Amino acid sequence: MPISRRFLVTSTIAFLLTAAAALMGLVGATVWLSQRAQTDASIIDEQRLVRDRSVGVREALLSAESSLRGYVLTSNEIYLAPYENAKLVAQEQIGKLAADLAGSARFQAMMPRLKALVDQRIADLDETMRARTTDGLGDALAIVATNQGKALMDEVEVFLSAIVIEAEDALTGRLRTQTTNILALRVGTILASLLIIGVVIGVVVTFARYTREIVQARDELALANASLEARVAERTEDLVRARDRAEVLLTEVNHRVANNLSFIGALIRLQRQALPDKAAKDALDETGARIQAVAEIHKHLYTSGDVTSVALDSYMTALLAQLEQTLASGGFGASISHEIEPVRVSTSASISLGIIITEWVTNAFKYAYGGHSGEVRVLARRLDSNLLVAVEDDGVGMPVGGPARGTGVGSKIVTSIARSLKAEVDYIRRNPGTEARLVMALEPVS
Repeated sequence: MPISRRFLVTSTIAFLLTAAAALMGLVGATVWLSQRAQTDASIIDEQRLVRDRSVGVREALLSAESSLRGYVLTSNEIYLAPYENAKLVAQEQIGKLAADLAGSARFQAMMPRLKALVDQRIADLDETMRARTTDGLGDALAIVATNQGKALMDEVEVFLSAIVIEAEDALTGRLRTQTTNILALRVGTILASLLIIGVVIGVVVTFARYTREIVQARDELALANASLEARVAERTEDLVRARDRAEVLLTEVNHRVANNLSFIGALIRLQRQALPDKAAKDALDETGARIQAVAEIHKHLYTSGDVTSVALDSYMTALLAQLEQTLASGGFGASISHEIEPVRVSTSASISLGIIITEWVTNAFKYAYGGHSGEVRVLARRLDSNLLVAVEDDGVGMPVGGPARGTGVGSKIVTSIARSLKAEVDYIRRNPGTEARLVMALEPVS
């Protein structure tokens, strides 16, 4: 029976859910056992610390007794320093032990008595020490012979032994629990691993059968489509040749348009030379600059191989270089600097931006600086999904409340183009100079 796609998907989902459940169970058990292990480790550390403190109290008292015994028998003051140190250790350890067992219901009532016994034993040792120092060996031995110190030490030993035994039992229980948890985790890991391996085998077998059937069906389909593929390949070759011819024709069209626009620009410059009126010459200069902006676009189109979009940085760089050269030949002494990000915009938008920048730069050369030197700065950069284009100068600035300088045609052109681009145009007075700014939405280009 062939395996259907629905059966493949259903069985694969069932296998994966089973494996996921096993894995999640294993992960959950591991996390739970890990938390238990951390809790057990914390308790083990606490019990070990309690045991060590109990042993420390006993060893400190025994060390104090040993040092006292050496001093009583020899009257050598070399034993005094170990004696005092042992007392301090005993008092410190019994204080810490009391703090450690403050939460234990069993030892909470016992600790005051144990601490009092330790203090009494230390006081007894101090009394023996004073008797040996002031009254001599006989009085010190008389105090020892009362066996009061031994009785105190025996009672301390009983309390400390009970604490140590309790700590050892807690340690043993926790270690036994950890061993049981580790064994349970090992068994669970083995069972989950076997289940996951079984799931993997089931998925592999199902996919192998499905793949074998798919390969068989594909071979049959390949035989049936052999002639169709040949026809498709032949048609594809025809389309490629037609596309190549169209690209060549389009490149040639852009080349001819660029040449024709350059020729028109040359005719305008010849006509300009024949005119005596300065206003007419200026109008022809502005027209020639606008034509040059469009011509630069077509130059980029037939040299870049992409007719849908234009790299704004390379286009603007070439346009500004040509514009600066043209204005310099007209007797204007300003210079152009630019900072243009590598942004791609559509061909129609590039033509519009080129005309607007040409208008703004030309106005800055003519009216901001006149025939004097200065700098005109051109900026273009991306602002999120928008494009900012700005031209600024440090010239005389815009007139306040007065009529526009020139014919006013350039301002109308800028306004009309900005409206077609759905862009916002602002003129900002600087101190000194003027900034012309345009913000437009960037459309995605292929």
